[in-house]
Amino acid sequence: MAASHTPVMLREVLQVLEPKDGGIYVDGTFGGGGYARAVLDAANCEVVGIDRDAEAVRRGSVIAKRYRGRLRVVEGRYGEMDRLVREADRQQVDGVALDLGISSAQLDDPERGFSFRFDGPLDMRMQRDGATAADLINTLSEKELADIIYLYGEERAARRIARAIVDARGEDPIRRTGELAEIVRGVLARARDGIDPATRTFQALRIAVNDELRELDRGLIAAERLLGPKGRLAVVSFHSLEDRRVKSFLRERSGRAPRPSRYAPEDASTPEPTFRSLRTSAVRPSQEEVARNPRARSARLRGAERTDAPAWPMSIVPALNGGLA
Repeated sequence: MAASHTPVMLREVLQVLEPKDGGIYVDGTFGGGGYARAVLDAANCEVVGIDRDAEAVRRGSVIAKRYRGRLRVVEGRYGEMDRLVREADRQQVDGVALDLGISSAQLDDPERGFSFRFDGPLDMRMQRDGATAADLINTLSEKELADIIYLYGEERAARRIARAIVDARGEDPIRRTGELAEIVRGVLARARDGIDPATRTFQALRIAVNDELRELDRGLIAAERLLGPKGRLAVVSFHSLEDRRVKSFLRERSGRAPRPSRYAPEDASTPEPTFRSLRTSAVRPSQEEVARNPRARSARLRGAERTDAPAWPMSIVPALNGGLA
């Protein structure tokens, strides 16, 4: 499966990271190892790969043999990357890459339950612990389900879908991806663009099961603590909920957050900027890449460079947009 993984916007991510000989880099969402391998091939450097999926870590151990000590892959959440990297005897790094969402290997394995393209158990866990998507579908109230589908899937028909789920589970528990997809398709007609009606509902459940938005918040803050001066951060997101969080964080941390009023004085208590945004807008994939890899069509890349200012105190809560999170 690792061989089939196509890293999204690889050339653009390398342009942000600018790998250098002797540098240390973090691939915080290792997956198939696409970014890690590209960084290692671009410079005589080291990479620490992080993934909470044990299968990805096992694949990474095979890839690591090719690089003779320059790649180390550890199991864990990228929201704890500062701790994980320091446990790997590295105190600061020169770059962090995050490819949000799920990997091709996870998506293409029916037993993981991430996709409605195959019938499989309604699981969706990146780590093999905690509540599954089936647990949420069969135990949450109609309102709780509607909130998740609306806020995490940005699905306008969330209430109707939640009602249909509750009606269906009253007959029998919903355990399979195919069952859930058919329930949603019974509520919504297929869109003109061909996107399956179940897409947003599956996205919402996956985000809820894996706590993805709060994990992103933790990951951005961890990267701020871990990156040394001039270190680079590259984040590839795949939907607006993720991209808005990254944009908001970098705007705040680079001193560009809007003030309540244009006439309001500067807040002297605000810490110094810890990042310098490399571009004010997100980078999008080329038409050629989208043609080669349809998964790239919704990708957005944001990059920033670390200043030498200390990381902001944990008591300052980022002004992030996240609904339930």
